[in-house]
Amino acid sequence: MIIVIVGPTGVGKTKLSLNLAKKYNGEIINADSTQVYKEMNIGTAKIKNQEGIVHHLIDTKNLNEEYTIYDFQKEGRIILDDILKRGKIPIIVGGSGLYISALLYDYKFHEENDNYEVDFSDEEMYQELLKLGIDIDKNNKQRLQRKYIKHVINKEPVEQSAKLLYDVKMIGLTTDRDTLYEQINKRVDEMIKEGLIEEVTVLFKKYSESKQIKTAIGYKEFIPFFNGECSLEETINKIKQNSRNYAKRQYTWFNNKMDVKWFETDLINFDNTVYKVVEYLESK
Repeated sequence: MIIVIVGPTGVGKTKLSLNLAKKYNGEIINADSTQVYKEMNIGTAKIKNQEGIVHHLIDTKNLNEEYTIYDFQKEGRIILDDILKRGKIPIIVGGSGLYISALLYDYKFHEENDNYEVDFSDEEMYQELLKLGIDIDKNNKQRLQRKYIKHVINKEPVEQSAKLLYDVKMIGLTTDRDTLYEQINKRVDEMIKEGLIEEVTVLFKKYSESKQIKTAIGYKEFIPFFNGECSLEETINKIKQNSRNYAKRQYTWFNNKMDVKWFETDLINFDNTVYKVVEYLESK
């Protein structure tokens, strides 16, 4: 069996994964597209204490390295199959729906080529993709162009029913919208206190051309601030807004693309959440 834990930021995915890994002698596979990068720690909410649990695909790439969904699929499946062969339980954790789908479903990816140009605005490409049922982050220009070329220009069909390759239990953590937004806002404030501004400042100086720095939420919002175009308060508010919008897209992806069993997170007594999830996992 493979356990998958999904949901938006701030609902307790990491905490649940540690509890389940201890209970089932599991190993955790990161499925967050930013946590594979070294030095991006605070802004990615990277786990601080792994509590003796083996974690895979965290801190494996430098920020000046290319890392694509194709790379993640290849590496992730090797790790996944190895864990299964050793008789352990893989626990896949993350909020990047496309990464999880690429790992578990029969999606075909190829080596990616950046040698292309598109003579359309980001908004025009985004709207055309929406008509095909493809909702992605329009601020990720590279991926937006790839999708536009693949599905609009080349007219490749959108894969709606890829085959699930493994025996999987998909767990989703959720909470009501107001609580979620409060959690997201609080998490951003905590990141600032932990030193996010200092982290981003160092990384921008060290990796000024990194695509990840320019596109990742919690990092890209500082570019106008560094350029003197907005205040720090406006920057922080923008991070919160983008994080909330990302949470909406995460819910849309998980609900439309995956067969997820959702659990309401008990933020006061998290043991209640763990108990309900374990009860579900052991019920069949």
